[in-house]
Amino acid sequence: MQVLQVQLEVGPDPAEVGRARRWARSRLVKSGMRGDEPLTDTLILLISELVTNAVVHTGCPAVLRVLFGAGAVEAGTVRVEVADTCPRPPRPRHAAGGDTSGRGLELVDGLADRWGWRREGCGKSIWCEVDRGAPEPAYEREAARLLLTARR
Repeated sequence: MQVLQVQLEVGPDPAEVGRARRWARSRLVKSGMRGDEPLTDTLILLISELVTNAVVHTGCPAVLRVLFGAGAVEAGTVRVEVADTCPRPPRPRHAAGGDTSGRGLELVDGLADRWGWRREGCGKSIWCEVDRGAPEPAYEREAARLLLTARR
């Protein structure tokens, strides 16, 4: 299986999240995805949430990796990983209706086909995978609901 992995170092500054999104979109398009397809938008949202979590909750630099068909990942699956040097495991929160934060891992759980984390060096890596096959209607409805909630 052919493997494509691209990565970007991200500084511990919230402004880096926008740079990571732009970089990721260009890499996804170069991999053959259309820039305006729903899968690309879903991956960009996942990347944004994982990079934001790393930057905001750890204050450490991070590394964003996007893998296409790598290792245990099936061909046609895109894997996103964000590694940082903070040893604290991710802690999903449950935001109340008016909260302006606390939905990141909830979004990841709702949009990704799989996600998790593992120890990496002195820190950790949080990953998620999205299968590139045609999404089922329920998946599309859930993705649209979560996107609208995130934009409010």
